[in-house]
Amino acid sequence: QVQLVESGGGLVQPGGSLRLSCAASGSIFSINTMAWYRQAPGKQRELVADITNFGSTNYADSVKGRATISRDNAKTTVYLQMNSLKPADTAVYYCNLRWNSGGVIQYWGKGTLVTVSS
Repeated sequence: QVQLVESGGGLVQPGGSLRLSCAASGSIFSINTMAWYRQAPGKQRELVADITNFGSTNYADSVKGRATISRDNAKTTVYLQMNSLKPADTAVYYCNLRWNSGGVIQYWGKGTLVTVSS
């Protein structure tokens, strides 16, 4: 089985920065996409950013210019650096790993809470 373990959440002041990490372990297909999603209270889960094993990235408009997603393929770890944080960034952030093998196979982490508040 595949496990995803997130870390790095917490309380941050508006304008501050944080770095989230997610380490994946288990039987993982080498061609895959790792992603960060978030879910704010009362809202649907939304994609924040994703990155393929080849390094191709994609960002939500709401975080473009403020977020950087990266990964270490050797460690099957994905990172999300977020700067200039706003209260609207407050959410539970979830790590996602997916690949296509006769259909989409995906796994989720348990989530890490990010609270942006003064």
